[in-house]
Amino acid sequence: MLLLPRMSSKLARSLLLLLFAFSICDAVALPGPISDRHRSAALELFAPQHGSFASLEESYEALRIFEILAVREKPDVRATTCPKVLENLVSSTPLKDLFYALKVNGILKCKVNGDIFKDIASRLKATVKDAKTLIDLYYSIGSLLLIKDQASDVDVLLADADGTFHSIKALSQSDGKWRYTDKPESSTYAAGLALEALAGVITLASSEIDQSRVNLVKNDILKLFDSIEKYDDGTFYFDEKLVGGHEHQGSISTTSSVVRGVFAFAAVTSGKINLPGDKILGLAKFFLGIGIPGDAKDLFNQIESLALLESNRISIPLILSLPASVYSLSNKDQLKVRVNTVLGSAAPPLTVKLVRAFSTVAKDSAVIQNKDLKYDQNSGHHVLDVLPDKVDVGIYVFVFEMVLHDADGEKVYATGGQIHVPIYVTGIVKVSNAEIAVLDNDLGSIETQKTLDLAGNDIVSLSANHLQKFRFSFQLTTPRGHAFKPHQAFLKLKHETKYEHIFVVGNAGKKFEIVLDFLGLVEKFYYLSGRYDIELTVGDAVMENSFLRPLGHLELDLPEAPTSKAPRLPPLAVDPYTRYGPKAEITHLFRTPEKRPPTQLSLIFLSLTLLPLIGFLVGLLRLGVNLRNFPSSAAPATYAILFHLGIAAVLVLYVLFWLKLDLFTTLKTTALLGVFLLFVGHRILSHLATTSAKLKSA
Repeated sequence: MLLLPRMSSKLARSLLLLLFAFSICDAVALPGPISDRHRSAALELFAPQHGSFASLEESYEALRIFEILAVREKPDVRATTCPKVLENLVSSTPLKDLFYALKVNGILKCKVNGDIFKDIASRLKATVKDAKTLIDLYYSIGSLLLIKDQASDVDVLLADADGTFHSIKALSQSDGKWRYTDKPESSTYAAGLALEALAGVITLASSEIDQSRVNLVKNDILKLFDSIEKYDDGTFYFDEKLVGGHEHQGSISTTSSVVRGVFAFAAVTSGKINLPGDKILGLAKFFLGIGIPGDAKDLFNQIESLALLESNRISIPLILSLPASVYSLSNKDQLKVRVNTVLGSAAPPLTVKLVRAFSTVAKDSAVIQNKDLKYDQNSGHHVLDVLPDKVDVGIYVFVFEMVLHDADGEKVYATGGQIHVPIYVTGIVKVSNAEIAVLDNDLGSIETQKTLDLAGNDIVSLSANHLQKFRFSFQLTTPRGHAFKPHQAFLKLKHETKYEHIFVVGNAGKKFEIVLDFLGLVEKFYYLSGRYDIELTVGDAVMENSFLRPLGHLELDLPEAPTSKAPRLPPLAVDPYTRYGPKAEITHLFRTPEKRPPTQLSLIFLSLTLLPLIGFLVGLLRLGVNLRNFPSSAAPATYAILFHLGIAAVLVLYVLFWLKLDLFTTLKTTALLGVFLLFVGHRILSHLATTSAKLKSA
């Protein structure tokens, strides 16, 4: 018996469901061939902006991927792309732009004058002769190949093909990798480019390349595949180890570069490159296993590489996939297997053999051996009609093998030998003989015992004290009549104060039983008497009728807690879902407004404050104020006007202070106005003093 930490009932249910989901997800079916989801992703990732793509490289990738996937509702970009193609073909553009312009033209068939191709071919031949880097050779030779396909009357043959072949081969390394230049850094990605370029040289050669040199390159390919990376499931891929001065390439682009180079070289050479079929199949698993990339470049590399794997002279991989990896004994599901090429084409005539199947808990004991699956021509599936009686609910590993009917097919196709597939077999587990009882602690005699139908809605009501025991038992039986042990079997007692206690229910064979001795649990129960709700949880990934159900309640009478040694009640677990619920309303308490004087008294005070202004105006009238001394010249008159405007601004500021301004704002503004009045007032007063002195002297 194990007492688990407390957890909220919602959290417990969530964890139970998540565990079931993760367990099922562990049995992921083998990656299948290309599907409609890839077509949808292609349309989404390669969506033109304002009727065209950002570059010719992106245009080619989009058009090529639409072509491979046979996308019907593809965007029409011919009207906006062909002018760009012609512009790059006519002008002296970089080699990369010229290369992709020719690539796009090969698909769109834009109207290009034959003289343009002749001019480009002559320039490219000169570039090939003087090229010093692998990149320049790759784009130049690739462009000449494209011109050869698009304008057959143009002379694109290389006069010194042997010298060009040697120049490219001189950049190779002993491990099968290649260098971009004469610098020592080598690259796996560059190896793919070099192999493509060499294939182009062989195609463009005016005379046959020395076979010994070709064999050296084949040997380089074998060395390159010796350094291939591998996963435990038989997936193979290439990865770039050194960035150097070039852009870093990920595993998808690096593997794709090698696939393009190897298959291009194999297509133009005689004989066969002896690459193991499991590595070719492993490359197919790699590209299919990445699912649907979220990056347009990665999606293009994936689809184009799979298209090359679909049709090549080395070995065509066959993909075995299962529509489902979970089969129900209750529904009498049939085991179905499909075999296709990587792009979903039909496989050649073959038989799928179930070599053996074994449980993950008894790997040495096979439940199925040497069973041929029947081929259904209507659905294209290889089917096992009925699972044998030895197959019960549980997790199994099925070992399949593809046997080609044509013996020569082994030279063309890669089947991968024995393929291990995890299979979940589910069913309805019978729950029976459920009993719940209260026992006397000393004698073990039964005081109260009740039976339960756990498949129904039976609820029991029990009572016990700290000197008694609680016993609960039930049996689990598989559809084949065997004992079943689920992943989870928990009994929970929840006090009316929300404190929970969870116990693991142990088993012996088919019978599950738990006995709780309340005398030894009083401290763990914090001496809390009262009502405890009883809840049972039984669940497993292969149990179709997993359940979490209440059994009833128990009135438990525990002794009073000793004052000195009483354990403290821990804080109740907080349900994590409550943090996302509505928060408690916050009530603000504002300060009580201060008592104000009566309105009449405020108006009287206002009148008194206006008396000085009235007295000032009356005084001006009594003194006979006039404008006879107002300056007539321009500068003094300007200072006089500004002085009076400053005085008016101060008066307006007083009004604004009364209406809405605070004291600090008013003081800052008054200080600025004071400096201004001091300046203009000093100027006008100086002028008046000078004028008065002149009048007196006169």
